[in-house]
Amino acid sequence: MKKLSFKGGIHPEDGKYLSRDILIEAYTPKQVIVPLVQHIGAPAKVVVNDGDHVKKGQLIADAAGAVSAKVHAPVSGTVKLTEAQLAFGRKCPAILIENDLADEWIERKENEDYLSLSSEQIRTIISDAGIVGMGGAAFPTHVKINPPKGKQIDSLIINGVECEPYLTSDYRLMVQYGKEVIEGVKILLQCLNLKKAYIGIEANKPEAIRIFRDLTKTIPSITVHSLKVKYPQGAEKVLIKSILNREVPPGGLPMDVGVVVQNVGTAFAVFEAVRYGKPLIERIVTITGEAISNPKNFKVPLGTSVSELIQACGGIKGEQGGKKLHCPFLDWVHGSGSKIVEGVKIISGGPMMGFALYTTDIPVTKGTSGIVVLPKEKAAGNEDFGPCIKCGKCLNVCPMGLQPSMLGILAEKRMYEQAKEYNIENCFECGSCTYNCPSRRPMVQLVKTAKVALKG
Repeated sequence: MKKLSFKGGIHPEDGKYLSRDILIEAYTPKQVIVPLVQHIGAPAKVVVNDGDHVKKGQLIADAAGAVSAKVHAPVSGTVKLTEAQLAFGRKCPAILIENDLADEWIERKENEDYLSLSSEQIRTIISDAGIVGMGGAAFPTHVKINPPKGKQIDSLIINGVECEPYLTSDYRLMVQYGKEVIEGVKILLQCLNLKKAYIGIEANKPEAIRIFRDLTKTIPSITVHSLKVKYPQGAEKVLIKSILNREVPPGGLPMDVGVVVQNVGTAFAVFEAVRYGKPLIERIVTITGEAISNPKNFKVPLGTSVSELIQACGGIKGEQGGKKLHCPFLDWVHGSGSKIVEGVKIISGGPMMGFALYTTDIPVTKGTSGIVVLPKEKAAGNEDFGPCIKCGKCLNVCPMGLQPSMLGILAEKRMYEQAKEYNIENCFECGSCTYNCPSRRPMVQLVKTAKVALKG
């Protein structure tokens, strides 16, 4: 059978062999630091006080706007109001909870007959559970599954591609919790009042494809599609093109072509919330890379320290007493004073679209799919990038059919308004152009800078 695909894209070394076959391991931290900013939209508003004792699953910060998400206690214990360092460099208010290890839960409402619930009931449960997109974007799910009037949705796509190199959290979820994911897909179909869902999985995950096809062979409303192994196959707009041959217009959203896309992790979280009344308080995280002593897949409470998880994997290979290295490129991205562990690059998310970290003292959030630690020989940045040589290699791989070379030149010259004429807003920053550039130009960083400037 022909594998579905798209025009453009690249084939980076995927590195998934390091953690692909490692079973998910539960990890219990002594404390968590839960940021109020871990979703797209308005930060959540604190509803607890210093010294309060909270139970697991208790609401600790309420949604503060139409696009916002509630935050719940990942562990039971004592509260302290503080702040947290985030992966992309800024700090935000946070709630520290000293884990009393009692694992004391709030009272939860379960729904055995969950497929009999109305759309509104399901959306309310999902909203109350604080569920957001688990693929990294972290958009509040209750907003995404409530399209505005005039937007006719006819298809649900479930994203099981996980095309980012090294990451295996979605793969392990599909293999170990496939039945629960499928039940989550059924709930989403019920909520959206749809008759068809398409599950896209890259062909390099044959076990996940086999499991999902076995689980859905008697469910005509759900079909499983094997996709060609090519980055960025898992991007929303690319996935829609590959499976349904529909093109999202420039500046548009999937709902503009009648589609809602959700990650497999989101479907799993939806099932746990609707069936068992469990809010989103934990997630699966891959800690991997050639510089990690023992790569693992963890199920961890939100707010768990990345540094702690790296140590739980045996630490970084050859780490020299915690020495830090000055990195001019990280200064440019994060500001002066940035430091990384000597000889490695630590990335939150995948190496293509993730954030290079200058500290590991950051917490796991709802959007943290993994931490990748690469050795020096694989961690070359773009510090010594050169001028554009107009070779056209970036044009050949751009999945959106843009002109990355021109976008990079205009952004570098701070000609942001002119960059709009080249549809800079339609770039979703996959990094294919940067990967393919012989001059090592940091197009993604340049585009990000231009977008921030254009927003004012």
